[in-house]
Amino acid sequence: MADGGRSYIGHDDRFGGGHFTKKRKGRGPFRAKMYSEGGPKYLNRGTYPPNPRSRLGDDDGDIAMSDAHEPVRSRFNPYSRGGRKRDDRQGRDRGNFHGNTSREPPHHARNELRENKSWFKVTIPHGRKYDKGWLMGLIQSTCTLPFTPVGYHCDHSRAHFYVEDATVAKAIKQISRTFTDRENFKVTILTAPCTAPEIPNDMSQEEIVHLKSCMQKRYDGAQQALNMKSVRIAPDLIENKVDLILNRGTYMQAMLQIIEENVPELLSLDLSNNKLYRLDYMSEIHLKAPNLKILNLSDNLLRSVKDLDKIKNLKLEMLWLNGNPLCKNFKDQTVYISAMRDRFPKLLRLDGHELPPPITFDVETPTTLPPCKGSYLATDDIKALVLRFLQQYYACYDSEDRQGLLNVYHDEACCSLSISGPSAQNPSRSSLGEYFNGSRNIKRLRDPALRFKLLKHKRLNVVSFLNELPRTQHDLNSFVVDITAQSNTLLCFVVNGVFKVEGQSSDPVRAFTRVFIAVPSTDGGLLLVNDEQFIRNATTEEIRKAFATPAPTPSSSPVPVLAPAPQDMVQAFSLFSGMNAEWSQKCLQDNGWDFEQAAQIFMKLKAEGKIPEVAFIE
Repeated sequence: MADGGRSYIGHDDRFGGGHFTKKRKGRGPFRAKMYSEGGPKYLNRGTYPPNPRSRLGDDDGDIAMSDAHEPVRSRFNPYSRGGRKRDDRQGRDRGNFHGNTSREPPHHARNELRENKSWFKVTIPHGRKYDKGWLMGLIQSTCTLPFTPVGYHCDHSRAHFYVEDATVAKAIKQISRTFTDRENFKVTILTAPCTAPEIPNDMSQEEIVHLKSCMQKRYDGAQQALNMKSVRIAPDLIENKVDLILNRGTYMQAMLQIIEENVPELLSLDLSNNKLYRLDYMSEIHLKAPNLKILNLSDNLLRSVKDLDKIKNLKLEMLWLNGNPLCKNFKDQTVYISAMRDRFPKLLRLDGHELPPPITFDVETPTTLPPCKGSYLATDDIKALVLRFLQQYYACYDSEDRQGLLNVYHDEACCSLSISGPSAQNPSRSSLGEYFNGSRNIKRLRDPALRFKLLKHKRLNVVSFLNELPRTQHDLNSFVVDITAQSNTLLCFVVNGVFKVEGQSSDPVRAFTRVFIAVPSTDGGLLLVNDEQFIRNATTEEIRKAFATPAPTPSSSPVPVLAPAPQDMVQAFSLFSGMNAEWSQKCLQDNGWDFEQAAQIFMKLKAEGKIPEVAFIE
């Protein structure tokens, strides 16, 4: 038993006497401790003692007696169930082994942060290529909830802005990929919770007055130059307790606004030694000072040449960047000059050194695509012929029975159809699923035998295939027709437009491009020898304009310029027959305005000599 802090191990009846006492390792004062001597550090924790082998012993050491008021310590058992280690850790966190024994739920900082998030970052991949006004206007008009975007900016190819409402962020995310851009690519929108963005607070009116006064003293009217070097330590600003940090959007934008309102003709701007490490808030400087030719950014903290992309719209002739960390990224002076010239093609001096004159063309690069032109129909004769053919063709194609198309196709005609859609492994995901089985998209179809099978050959096979396609209604006003090749024996033309699939309620509008190759028929019309059709989903703009102006006939451009009025048919028939307009109109009226029937009757009567000569007098 314990006596004065010492224990005797010569004889102990509790474990069968001292004859079987396990020898302790080591000699003298450097022997290893027995497990029973390890102390509470290893007894109360679910970990192993310093010597891993000690836990394999018989635990036959002495048991030190302790004060009765101390809590009973259980023997270490490595194979028992229970979470001593976990429980003990929680006990240590509470810092109290007595008294309050209630357990509080663990505190998860990540969950609390997620619950407290009210700001969300909205990201549009590849958003840099879109015009800001167009993109934000489309998102705000499509979103079901009104919102005010904060901090719009571009990072690499992405566009970002912030919203301060989880409900708005969810509504914005729901419209992702529901509309397309002008190139028919669906616009993806991503949202993610974030910390509150750095929203610059507006400067007070008094601070703006002091800044304007400081800029006025630093402006050289004769040179049209503004010296804002080390402006933060300007005596005027320090005296009026204005801490001007140009890295902050508030101050940079305030300075640019003063330039726009007072000296928009500014030619030179010195922003050296201002500890600028980014140029995000200078992205609109080309709008505030469009005539700026000289810019000094030396002795700042710019680290990447990509920072200069924010101001590459400036038509700079002189630029200083020496003293910035980005200069160390270029070991070759030639590469350095080339990188600057890529962003500022008219640059003549760099860091005070004269550069060779740039090789440029004095032609402004257009920033927007030219407007789409209408159809190209070569001559008036071909125009009348093609438009009349399309009117009759789609009148039959959109009917309940397409067997009438047998008279339109040549005996050796070929026909194929392809769609833009997912791979063959996921046909059900395609919004054009009704056309999937007949699609011959050779970019996705690898099997040569199937490619050949889907190419319909012979007139009967072609019309049979067209009969199997869904019933449609084409918007003839949307047609754009282009003649790509013509001769006396062949005519090739391309038709673009939109149509609806009957019997579908969700997103029924489709767009198509169809290439027809035709040869003359015996009755003066056209016979198709090749018909290639490509079907895709219509763009947002195409859906908006589809069937806006119903009309029974195709137009020659997106804005109808040719309604097949009788006078056009009269003129075409007059050119065909050689008769004057009066007799041509009479012939058409007598045949119910059927051009081909009128042509057949004319040829028959002319061969019989029954048409009077007055009909050919103008």
